[in-house]
Amino acid sequence: MEFSFSGKLKKLLSSEKAMRRTFGDRRAKALQLRLGVLANAKTLADVPVTPPVRCHQLTGDRKGQFAVVLVDNWRLVFEPDPAVKGTVDLTSVKKIRLLEIVDYHGK
Repeated sequence: MEFSFSGKLKKLLSSEKAMRRTFGDRRAKALQLRLGVLANAKTLADVPVTPPVRCHQLTGDRKGQFAVVLVDNWRLVFEPDPAVKGTVDLTSVKKIRLLEIVDYHGK
C-alpha cells in the first residue's frame, strides 16, 4: 500500500535513526516491522488481523481509523486515504494516511 503522512509524522519516520531517537529502540523496531507489513500489502484486507500485527478498526471518537499493534499498548493509527465514511471495504483500500503513534488506552 501507499502511505501519506499527517503532520510531523513523515519527518519522524524518515529514517531508522529518527525513529529510534523519537520512539526508543523497542518501539522503533516494531514500527519498522509494521511499516514493512503495510507497505507490502496490496490492500488493507491483506494486513494480518492476528498477533503480532493485529490490524483492527477503531470505534468511538476514532471511528473510521485503524490501528496495528506496536508494543504493549502502543499503536500505529491510520485511516484510508481518502477517508471513507460508513462501512469500509478493506479490499478497496490501497492507500492509507498515517496519523499517529500513540498509547490511547490511558485516556
